Amino acid sequence: MRRGTGLGLTACSGRLLPGCYVRAMSVEIRRIREDELTAYFEAMSTGFLVRPDVARLADDVRTTWDLERVWAAFDGGRIRGTFRSWPTELTVPGGATIAAAAITNVTVVPTHRRRGLMRGMTLAEHDAVRERGEVAALLYAAEYPIYGRFGYGPACREAKWAVDVTSTTFLGERRDGVDIEAPTEEARDIIKGVFETWRTRQAGEVRRRDDRWDFELGLREDGWDPRWKGFLALHRDSTGRVDGYARYRSEDKWERDQPRNILTVDELHALTEDAYAALWRFLAEIDWVGTLKAERRVAGERLPWLLTNARAAHLTALVDGMWVRLFDLRRALEARTYEREGRVVLEVVDAEAPDGRIRLELDAGPDGAIARKSRRSPELTVDVGALGAAYLGGVRLRDATADRGADEHRAGVLAKADTLLRTLVEPWCSTFF
Repeated sequence: MRRGTGLGLTACSGRLLPGCYVRAMSVEIRRIREDELTAYFEAMSTGFLVRPDVARLADDVRTTWDLERVWAAFDGGRIRGTFRSWPTELTVPGGATIAAAAITNVTVVPTHRRRGLMRGMTLAEHDAVRERGEVAALLYAAEYPIYGRFGYGPACREAKWAVDVTSTTFLGERRDGVDIEAPTEEARDIIKGVFETWRTRQAGEVRRRDDRWDFELGLREDGWDPRWKGFLALHRDSTGRVDGYARYRSEDKWERDQPRNILTVDELHALTEDAYAALWRFLAEIDWVGTLKAERRVAGERLPWLLTNARAAHLTALVDGMWVRLFDLRRALEARTYEREGRVVLEVVDAEAPDGRIRLELDAGPDGAIARKSRRSPELTVDVGALGAAYLGGVRLRDATADRGADEHRAGVLAKADTLLRTLVEPWCSTFF
C-alpha cells in the first residue's frame, strides 16, 4: 500500500560543485577571517533589521567563536549572507546525549534574496557537520517554510503560559526552601550545575555555551540586548543542596490604584517535584504581582494541577520550537531508547546522501536499539525531515509525513513506526540559540 507522493527527490549533493550551492558564479561561500567579523555583523544585522554596535559585537566574540564554524556568502568582495554553528549535545529519549551542531545567525541581506546564498551556506555547513562526525544539526526557524527543504523537521514545541495569580491559590501547604540570591559568579556556577543535571534528564534539551550564563545573570552585557536586570531564586532541599532555580523580572503595572505587576519568568528548572512546586508558588505569592508570564516552556506543564483554580493558568501560545536534522541515522537511532519493542526496515530519503536514500533495519525496545544497514526490501519510506521531527518522540510520524508523504510497503507499518518512536514525556528545549 502506498500513502502519499513526492518521495522521488532529486537535488545536488552536499559537495562544493560549481553551480551546486549558488546560482550566481560571482558568489563565494567560505569561512570568514577574524578581520572580517565586523563586516559579518554588519551584514547579519542588516538581514535581521536591527542596528547594534557591530564593532563591539566583533570584539566580544573574537576569543569565543570558532571561526571554522562561521560561514559567509561573498559577492563583489562584500559579505551578503551569514551562517554560524556551535558545538553542543542533544539529550535524547532515555537520557543519552548525541553530538550536534547548533545553527544560528542565518540571514541574507535584502539585495541578495532568492539567489541561493542560504542554500550554499547551509550545504557547506552540512558537509562540515559530516566531517566533524556530529550526529545532528539543530536550529530555531524564524520562518517556518524554509528549513524543511534542507531535511529539518520541527521536533519540539514551545509554549507560553500566563497565570492570573489573583484568581487562584496553591494546593497543599507552603513549602520552605526558597530564598533570593544575588546574581554573582558563585550563583552562576550553582545554577549551571542544576541545569547540567536537569538537561541530561530532559529529552530535547541541549548543552549551553559557557559564556551564556554570564549574560543571563547580567554579569556581562553584549551588543545586542540591554544587560539583564532581574532576580534569582534558589530552592534548597532538606540537606541544603540547591535543586532548583528561577530567574525572573517584574514589570510595573497598576490598575485603579492597585498593584498588578507582571512577573516574567525567564527560566525555571527543578530537579524534584517539591522544588518545582515551591518555586512556582514563591513566584505567584510575591506581593504586588497580578500575572505570571513564562515563555519557552513545555505544553504539558504541571503547573495548572498545583492550583486550586487550574483555569487561572492558561496557554497563550504554542508554536514550533527547535528543529532537528539527522545526519548519522544509525548513531541517532541507536542512541535513544524506545518505550515499546518493535522492528522495521526503514528507508530514509535524503537528497544529500550519496545515493539519495539510506536503508536501515531498526530493532528497538526499552533496553536500547540496533540499527543495521540493510538490503532487505523497505517496509516504510519517509523523508529525513519527517524522521527528524519524530526522532525525539514528541511528534507523530504520521503527522510529520503530511508534507512529502510516506510510502508504506507493508500495510500498517507507518502506524507501527509512529508508535515505536513516540514517548510519554514530551521533548522540550528551553534553550534558544
